[in-house]
Amino acid sequence: MVSAGRRATIAGTGSYLPGEPIGNDVIEALAGALPDEVAGDISIDSRHWIIDPETGAHHHRNTDLAVGAGRAALADAGVEPGDVDLLVVATATPEYPLPPMVNLVQDELGVGACATYELRSGGAGTVQALELVRHQIESGTYRTALVIGSEATSPVLAPIFLDVPAGKVRIRDRIPMYMFGDGAGAVVLRAGTDGGLVGGATGAIGSGRPPGIQVTGGGTHAPVHEQKAAKRLVKISVDVVAAGHLAPALVADAIGDTLTACDAGPEQVDVCVVPEGNSGWMREAMGEGAVERDEWSKITGEFADSLSRRGALGCAGPLVCLDDAARAGRIPAGARVLIVGIESSKWVHAGVLADWGATSGTSDDTSTEEPG
Repeated sequence: MVSAGRRATIAGTGSYLPGEPIGNDVIEALAGALPDEVAGDISIDSRHWIIDPETGAHHHRNTDLAVGAGRAALADAGVEPGDVDLLVVATATPEYPLPPMVNLVQDELGVGACATYELRSGGAGTVQALELVRHQIESGTYRTALVIGSEATSPVLAPIFLDVPAGKVRIRDRIPMYMFGDGAGAVVLRAGTDGGLVGGATGAIGSGRPPGIQVTGGGTHAPVHEQKAAKRLVKISVDVVAAGHLAPALVADAIGDTLTACDAGPEQVDVCVVPEGNSGWMREAMGEGAVERDEWSKITGEFADSLSRRGALGCAGPLVCLDDAARAGRIPAGARVLIVGIESSKWVHAGVLADWGATSGTSDDTSTEEPG
């Protein structure tokens, strides 16, 4: 039973981005340039990696990223790790199949005994997690939740270019190098009455469609001894054409379904967090007939994204983008915020609507790229 007036309020946000930004000039030196039209569609200028671009050595673990973002969010909220009674981590790139990464994060954060969940829904994962946590807090089951989205894709990219002359890297293999970054974002949710999550929606349109992004290797799809004999143990493939065609439709569905679920109109949205890029490519897609729903075009508020300087961050993207916007002062108290996450590997979309309370994201500390 939902407690009367009980809301899952956003108490703080945080993010963690490893090392210094890696510009496109570095990627070009490693693998070669992209055709201008492809580079323009990707629209990413820099990203952060946990690996050394020259050697492939790891400077961080995915768990490090998640812990860094979690600490930043807890500090922003003024919450001690011991106060957390629900910890949720979303990732598609854990260090190990087992134990769950969420429990490694639990240990290193010093959260103590609590409920833990781990989600693997790619770019939609953290937004789905927010909606799941909303139900848990509103029901009175938990009071303080920490949601973290964390991705480390660069280790999969290293075999593409290590010991390979830049001019010999195929264009289709260069594309993921320009696209993906590493990082983590986090949000603290607490039971309260000032603002909070209104509701959300999620869905998938993947039936009958091949994956837009696929990572193979290291799993149980084939005998391990056969996988070891392959040229690359782990391989990442991106269908840029399919992703470019369907991603706008995923965003449109996420926005439309969420507004419907919350009985809200697009004119009520003050800030729309879309980590996949700004609305320019959405308008182009609508002009080409790729987007049928138009709720997004009726949003009169601001669109917020960090894609160009963070890269595609998977499930970390929505919360990193949210933290960027909050710390930049782009989300005023009382604003209604729509957070969108999409996953192009099997065409999943999710959205959640939140009323930004007076205590949400109040810290002006912007040194989140290398927290202690």
